[in-house]
Amino acid sequence: MARILLIETSTSVLSVALAVDGTVVAERICREPRMQAALTAPLVKEVLDEAGLKAPDCDAIAVSSGPGSYTGLRVGVSTAKGLAFGAGKPLIAVGTLDVLVDGVMANTDRPSFIVPMIDARRMEVYTAVYNAAGERLTEIESHIIGPESFAPYLEKGKVLFVGDGALKGKDVIAHPNARFEEAFPLARYMAPRAQKAFEEGKFENLAYFEPFYLKDFIPTTPKKLL
Repeated sequence: MARILLIETSTSVLSVALAVDGTVVAERICREPRMQAALTAPLVKEVLDEAGLKAPDCDAIAVSSGPGSYTGLRVGVSTAKGLAFGAGKPLIAVGTLDVLVDGVMANTDRPSFIVPMIDARRMEVYTAVYNAAGERLTEIESHIIGPESFAPYLEKGKVLFVGDGALKGKDVIAHPNARFEEAFPLARYMAPRAQKAFEEGKFENLAYFEPFYLKDFIPTTPKKLL
């Protein structure tokens, strides 16, 4: 029996779950933005308490590894690394775009292609293209949405654009094969890939693992200081 704690903090929605042999048995979701720093640890405790467990009772700690919010990823990864180190358990990383795609695979009819999109300011998104089986076909990139974005895939079949950045394309990509759905990566959808990684022994180096930011963090000046 594999008990895996799942932590997802890459977007404005924070979620924590516990999976046993790939099945989620406890879950907490906070949809209030920018609460990762304040609520990640408390939600972890709530999930473990519900299951009657402590961190050392888990077999692994899994975290959504990015791309996504710089601050959110830092909080999630530091929390996961701290739990794994303190409990002496392995760390598993699950790509955030994979989490979005697995949410589609669990909940909707499968289109020919799935294009997860994480908001990256203005008309820019972090994205990649996946097939109907949930397999990634392209490299993960930072992409500025335009009228011709993903045209080769739209010509081949139905394309679902999904994520917190997906609606950016609704008024720009006019192809009839395009469908847009706002969604967020949730910890519960990490369970299948985390379970597979656990079974295959694909663990991260606790000392050196860092989130996949994709782009360097660029600090901005708060408006009230301008």
